[in-house]
Amino acid sequence: MGWAEYILALAVFFLSHRLPLRPRVKAALVARLGARGFGLGYSALSLGVLYWVIAAAGRAPHVPLWGWAAWQGHVTLAVMLGVCLLVALAVARPNPFSFGGREGAGFDPARPGLIRYTRHPLLWALALWALAHLLPNGDLAHVLLFGLFAGFALLGQWIVDRRRKGMMGADWVRLDAARRAVPLWPPRPASWPATALRLGLGLALYGLLIAAHPLVIGVSPLP
Repeated sequence: MGWAEYILALAVFFLSHRLPLRPRVKAALVARLGARGFGLGYSALSLGVLYWVIAAAGRAPHVPLWGWAAWQGHVTLAVMLGVCLLVALAVARPNPFSFGGREGAGFDPARPGLIRYTRHPLLWALALWALAHLLPNGDLAHVLLFGLFAGFALLGQWIVDRRRKGMMGADWVRLDAARRAVPLWPPRPASWPATALRLGLGLALYGLLIAAHPLVIGVSPLP
């Protein structure tokens, strides 16, 4: 199917990721499926569509834009370690500035942890993942793929901020000011033991991705 499948997969991916940004649609789905059911279903949908997009990019016509070099893989591996740690520290964490997960329940602005440095750690993880994979994949289909993902993640932060601020009003401004007032160093997580556990899980995720990459994607990320 070449470019047709690739364009269709991209369209489905971006349309499916507009759901959390539509409060009425999300509320209706949560009412029908429950919060946990919505989260599990949406995660499964996102992963499935993401896999389809990556596979479709591999099947698209190969149009080289730049060559491959061994050092590019080392950069990708280094950045992906940071991505895995970001994901582990952010997923299912109370975050009033995000549309996903537990949102603001239990968030303490005096001990914001990772939220002190960015309101959107998962979107930054997506952007870094995309940029890290853009470097060693210099053909047109993959440059479009990872470039769009990076742009989606960076623009998405502004979109989510605008929508959440409109929904929360003065509470958004108050919480944002409170988290900014916390010193940048040392970090102030809600719980150091929980943070250490999350970092360990992030390292485990990194190892799992390296091991699964040749099985799922068909290419080893190791030099």
